[in-house]
Amino acid sequence: MVDNSKHTILVVDDEEGILEISEEFFERKGYTVYTARNGVEAIDLIKRVKICCCFTDINMPEMDGLELAEQIRKFDNTLPVVVMTGYPSLDNTIRTLKNGVVDFLVKPVNLEQMELSFRRIVRERGLFVENLILREEVERQERLKALNDELIARVDEVNTFNRIMEDFSSSDSSHGIFSKVVELSQEVVKADEAVFYIYTEQDNSFVSIARSGLNPHGGEELSDGTRDLFHGVIKDDKPCLVFQNNGNNGISENIRSFMVVPLKIREKTFGVVTASVLSGARRFGDKDVYYMNFITQKAASAIENIALYENIYDNLFSTLYAFVAVLEARDPYTRKHSTRVAEIGHMIGKEMMCEDEELDILNFAGHLHDIGKIGIRDDILLKPGRLTREEYEKIKEHPAIGADIVGKLGLWDREQEIIRHHHEYYDGTGYPDGLMGHGIPKLSRILSVADAFDAMASDRAYRKRMERGKVLAIIKEGKGTQFDPEVVDVFLKIADRV
Repeated sequence: MVDNSKHTILVVDDEEGILEISEEFFERKGYTVYTARNGVEAIDLIKRVKICCCFTDINMPEMDGLELAEQIRKFDNTLPVVVMTGYPSLDNTIRTLKNGVVDFLVKPVNLEQMELSFRRIVRERGLFVENLILREEVERQERLKALNDELIARVDEVNTFNRIMEDFSSSDSSHGIFSKVVELSQEVVKADEAVFYIYTEQDNSFVSIARSGLNPHGGEELSDGTRDLFHGVIKDDKPCLVFQNNGNNGISENIRSFMVVPLKIREKTFGVVTASVLSGARRFGDKDVYYMNFITQKAASAIENIALYENIYDNLFSTLYAFVAVLEARDPYTRKHSTRVAEIGHMIGKEMMCEDEELDILNFAGHLHDIGKIGIRDDILLKPGRLTREEYEKIKEHPAIGADIVGKLGLWDREQEIIRHHHEYYDGTGYPDGLMGHGIPKLSRILSVADAFDAMASDRAYRKRMERGKVLAIIKEGKGTQFDPEVVDVFLKIADRV
């Protein structure tokens, strides 16, 4: 049995929690443990106490981990240093190697992993000391090169994992995730082709929904052998590697190496991802399966998050629409006004060659542009006669109230901006902020014309609808003062369709 009491460990980190947990773990294992909150404290300890191994964070106040490693190397070049960091990079790896660091752990670090690293280092330290005495300089350099290659390989692996996670976190639709799965699978495992199949449990069927590689637009129908292979993967709930063997393994004779990995969401099989090598000597191995498993796991989480987000989005959208319905129920004269404004705004935006995203924003903001009126009292909102100055000032608060309602949901920043500024005037005399010209968001300038047209062309509590020709004349007269001239020109061009 190993006598751990002979080993003294130093843990250096500016996070008290990590120091406490590490100290408790190693002391329970029988080690002698010292802790320090930065490099300065660590150097002071090393000068007073015989340390077997130092574990250190990189980013710390006063003296960081890399400078600490350099100071230790100058003081005692036989003392092994292990760097722990949450932000691995090739640059940091090279710098640690130059400072004599012997291992590189990525946070969050598993304590068992730390002990395994320490045990390996203890074994290697004896060899290292022996090499200092007995081995030639060439052998020592070769050893350092091997360690360098190992660390670089590990950082490359971590960078691959980070790349996979970043790619999925940036996907904002299920279709985007499906495409990302096959693109990453093909790239990471160096496949000639990758395919994502959705699995339907009711009829035990597989449908290709994304494909990347030599034949990205389609492929052959699944053979009975391939389908059986897929069913076996789902039943066993584990990946499968197949190599061409005289055509008796269920895969096409054109495939040299084939991999199938299940994708599960909450313990339910969602589909399978395949990767193929079609030519050459390359064959998939265990590390390729490991990478593919990681890709499918992250894809499953991303798909689930997207589904949850879309559900929340739809629910919030329905709630806001319900608010508008309540608002319009208060005032029968404005019923369907928001819907018409959204439709007119969409027509203007389309004619102005707005992008699809802008058209979606116009539709959303158009439906909700007057939601702020829910905060205006009925005696003002429904007043049949002319408003007093004080009452009009109160009405003018509704764009800001509406923007605040939408903004509190934290999802629609641009829509919030469009709602807030749909009553700004091109000459700067509008409200709530007195913006002017192109300082007013483009989509707000579009909604301003759509809103004004429908308001004048429909019945209101204080007046009957105006004659269409007069409405168009007023819109034209407001060109350059109340309204953006370009928007007015476009509106007048399509007015016969409104």
